[in-house]
Amino acid sequence: MTECDGRINMNICTYVSAMSMSPKRYAIGVYYNTKTLENIQKGSTAVLQLLSQEQWPVVRNFGQKSGLTLDKHDFLSRKNQGDTEHPHKQPYACIRWHEHVVLRHALAYVELETVWHQSAGDHELYLFDVNRHTTNKQENPLMISHLRENGLVRI
Repeated sequence: MTECDGRINMNICTYVSAMSMSPKRYAIGVYYNTKTLENIQKGSTAVLQLLSQEQWPVVRNFGQKSGLTLDKHDFLSRKNQGDTEHPHKQPYACIRWHEHVVLRHALAYVELETVWHQSAGDHELYLFDVNRHTTNKQENPLMISHLRENGLVRI
């Protein structure tokens, strides 16, 4: 999740790796020509969210559609109506975590701050420091196998 000028954008990270325990750091590849990259370049704090298995449907809209062509802020506003208590009924349900809008049923939230970045092929490679984090529960993380089963990835 990134936010710029009060507008939320969510995306799916293809490449994420923990890089250091002390200080806590992550390396994340961010595609070029995306709203996420624009927001980070403008100084937006990023929030990494670990998704649950029940949230696999968000991958279609947050990972396969660009925030440059789909207004994800408005999309989330429309989706956050009705039953938002159950992840299988409402994978897009949002809450506030500190000052950030995040997906309610995510397993964890990690607030990140840019340390360094470098071109890395079709992605910009970012090194982020972890400012704070919260784990909500330890069960049913979304894995690549679930994305494969639902026809979202081929690897």
